Amino acid sequence: MAAISPNTVNDRIPGKGPEDNPTDTAKQNYTELGWANEMGSVRLGHIHKQGDVTAGVILQTPDAEHQLSLDIDGQRKGWTTSTGPGAFSVECGSALEEAQDSLILNAKNGNICITATNGKIRLQGTDIELIAIGEGGSKGNIKMEATESIITNAKKTMLTSKAFFRISTPGIGEVVANGVLQMYGSIFRGVSDGCYLKNSKVGGRNYAIAQAALAVGTIANDLSDGEV
Repeated sequence: MAAISPNTVNDRIPGKGPEDNPTDTAKQNYTELGWANEMGSVRLGHIHKQGDVTAGVILQTPDAEHQLSLDIDGQRKGWTTSTGPGAFSVECGSALEEAQDSLILNAKNGNICITATNGKIRLQGTDIELIAIGEGGSKGNIKMEATESIITNAKKTMLTSKAFFRISTPGIGEVVANGVLQMYGSIFRGVSDGCYLKNSKVGGRNYAIAQAALAVGTIANDLSDGEV
């Protein structure tokens, strides 16, 4: 909820004149209570300046951007909104053990969105676990996208796939081991563009065509996104 200048003309009470700004959604309340001084205020039943939402409780400082509101009607019914010009800090768990859950955020329905508009998002802990528990092909997935690079740096990197894995690029691919490189497969099959126009003695043309089509599709997507 963005702060609105107190000088903004924002009358939404229904009127009868041609210059009036009538609306059927403007809230009206004749029982608001409030306590305030030059440092801040607490109000019960306060109507926000837009006139479309009533706060059951609103706590704010003279800076309209620094506030906490518990809204009870309109488009933000049931919302709890906190805004502030400075940092927002939460600390807990000083009386708990390491294995206990300390900070719990649970969205019973809907998404959780964490956005740093002009900064980085950092997750740090003794361990970090990402778990997707959805079922079906459209759920239960962990997806990572980056406009530039996905970089991993660890003592060990272990990947296990129960059914299928694929590493592909329309550009250049490298597999490097300065020590020993071990590879095992019940059957090894290598296919190059040499059999794109005509099968080799062991086939492979259909596979080469499929991989070329995949590369073309990837490049086309990059072109549509303005990345190439």
